[in-house]
Amino acid sequence: MTIRLRIAAAISAFVAIAAAPAVSQHVELGMLDQLQSGNWEIRQRGSDNRVERLCLSDGRRLIQLRHRHPNCARQVVSDEASEVAVQYTCPGHGYGLTRIRRETDKLVQIDSQGVVNGQPFSFSAEGRRVGDCAS
Repeated sequence: MTIRLRIAAAISAFVAIAAAPAVSQHVELGMLDQLQSGNWEIRQRGSDNRVERLCLSDGRRLIQLRHRHPNCARQVVSDEASEVAVQYTCPGHGYGLTRIRRETDKLVQIDSQGVVNGQPFSFSAEGRRVGDCAS
């Protein structure tokens, strides 16, 4: 093959690739990125009806409400448009499985279970944005 033919073939391949429609890329756990940042109230269901408030800048923080350790390994179990499930392990501290279902960008349902520091936990909660974070 002559140099001209090689160059023409390379240009043709480049043009074919550039002209192909762009494929939208799926962002892993992108549903959590749609949640509005701000002050969120996490209201547990059950006997203790525990309420926790947190300033949420990133919806991914809801995955590990019982494990606040930064070095946890996460594995995505399911990743849908309105629901995600993530299993995580925090070496020396425990593990968990959390499912988060988005009802709106300001309202989620959370189910989480696992073990933290040798003690089992399991809870269902509703997360609701209640305002802006205090400065």
